[in-house]
Order: sequence, then C-alpha cells, then structure tokens
Amino acid sequence: MAYKVLVTDYVWPSVEPEKAVLAQIGAELVVAPDGSETTLSDLARDVDGILTCFAQVTDTVLRAAQKCVVVGRYGVGVDNIAVDTATELGMAVTYVPDYCVEEVSDHVMGLLMTWNRRIAYFDRLVKNSGWGSLSLTMPIMRLRGKKLGIVGFGRIGQAVCRKALAFGFEVLACDPFVSVETATKLGGKMVDMPTLLKECDFVTLHSPLIPETRNMIGDAELAVMKPTAFLINCARGPLIDENALYDALTNNRIGGVGLDVLVDAHPAPDHPLLRLENAIITPHVAFFSEEAVLELEERAAGEVTAVLQGRMPENLVNKDVLAHPNPRHQLPRG
Repeated sequence: MAYKVLVTDYVWPSVEPEKAVLAQIGAELVVAPDGSETTLSDLARDVDGILTCFAQVTDTVLRAAQKCVVVGRYGVGVDNIAVDTATELGMAVTYVPDYCVEEVSDHVMGLLMTWNRRIAYFDRLVKNSGWGSLSLTMPIMRLRGKKLGIVGFGRIGQAVCRKALAFGFEVLACDPFVSVETATKLGGKMVDMPTLLKECDFVTLHSPLIPETRNMIGDAELAVMKPTAFLINCARGPLIDENALYDALTNNRIGGVGLDVLVDAHPAPDHPLLRLENAIITPHVAFFSEEAVLELEERAAGEVTAVLQGRMPENLVNKDVLAHPNPRHQLPRG
C-alpha cells in the first residue's frame, strides 16, 4: 500500500531524513509551498498523514483531510494542532517531547550568562569604541548564591536545574504536576508562584501553552518581581503578556528579559520589544543543534510511520482516540 504524507513546514536544510524513514513503507512526501490554511486544506484532501512544525493545523485543515490517519508534530508542544478535532475524527496525534532538552536548557543558561556578564554589550563596545573604553559601572552579579526560579519543572526545567546548580544557584521551582519530593531530590525547592517571582534573581519559563498558562506572566506577576530580575522564555511566546512586559521593561520594573519566542511567530521588524536595550532576543532557535534536528526529523517520521502501520507510537498525544467508535487508525485498543 502506498501512502502520502504532507509536510506543512520545516526550518532545517532538507526533509531527506524523514523521506528516508517514510520510504521504508513506500510513503511519498509532499511538501507544502506555504503554511496558509487554504494551501494546507487543499493539499490535505488525499493524504494519509501530516507532519507539522510551526504551521497551524486547524479544524478546517483536519476536516479537509478526509483520509488522514495521523498528525505528527516536529517538536514538544501541540498547541498549533486542533487536537480535539483530530480526536473527534479518529486521527492519532503524535509528538517528540524529549528531543531538545539539552539544547533548550543550554540556551537558557546562555541567555542568562549573556545578560549577567553583559557579553553582547561588551562585544559591541569593543568593536565600536575600542579596547579600554569602558568604565565598569554596570551591575554584574556573582551568580553563586543567587536564586533561579524555574516555572514548569518537566524535562527541560529539570535540565536547567542541573546546570544552574553547577553555577552555585539556589533553585526554586513551581509546577503543580511535580511533587515536592521530586524537586528536592533534584536539588530544587518547590514553592508557589508568588514566592518564586518575589525571591528570584532570574526566572525561566518552561510551561506548556494551554488556556490556563496563556499570559501567565502579566502586570500582577511582573509587579512582584525584583527590579533587577531577569526573565527568560524559551518555551512559548503567549506565556507572557507582551504589553505588560514592554511596560515593565521601559519603566525599569524588572531588569531585563531573554526571549527565544514571541507571541507572533513572525514578528514585524518594528516590534516594540526588538528596540529595547534590556531585551535579548533570539529567533526561536533554542531547540537547534545538528544532532537535535536529525533526531527530531527521524523520530517524528517514525511516529507517523508507526501509526500508518497500525503500531502504537512512542508518544501518542490524544490517548482518547484509542476508544473512538469508528477510528481511522488501526492502533491496538487500550
């Protein structure tokens, strides 16, 4: 049986690794020329599977995909997929939740160090004004003994904890789904959100984007943070209310911010946060390393391959689909 799998979008050099995986079951790969809802809906009509990175796989796209058995996410979160619709239609949804743990946690520490040691500032100064042109009057902390707050203490949050402890940080964590005992065993201290925000010198966000976490950092939360605090977000842009953040940064209510994600996945060049000296911004690259991307491509394609062959994938998002009365998949019933 020949299969057809739609790739909605990707940000790496080619789709050869996933093509090789899918070729093992005779699947043809179709790459969308753009990620618009109209284009994806048209291309999805006769595909058996969908692989998506950042494009929005909406209710409309899924309802157009009348043969589709599985939607696989290149990545950790599935907020760009209409999962409820997929479940309703009997489609399996898969993802790769653990492929870039080291990369993202490294990026968090890189943003933290870049801010605290003023590395980007010093680099610009030397290149623009020459060596020895600086008066050392800016605040730089000794990190040992400072407090790092981790909001969301899953795989990546725990990796950040491990690396922060090596720098001598005291780590505070907040996560309703992780026990106090687990946090303690890993070297952290579980606290509530107000305590974490009030006490920490650095705060990093690692929560999934769900309705309860959208704008979880807003005016009220920023108001209780230290005026010298540095906020980091390498998770999802909408975790932070950007209007509130801009106001806090321009009025010096917090020290600075390090962002790898913004609310708009393709922000305009004149985005207000891009103009601020106390904002370090990278273009959603925390996940990236050559090793991580190859792993992601192969594993995401492997998950789709498994479902197409009626085998249980490693990471099934919508387990309720196993009880669907008329499923499109042939997965074993739970």
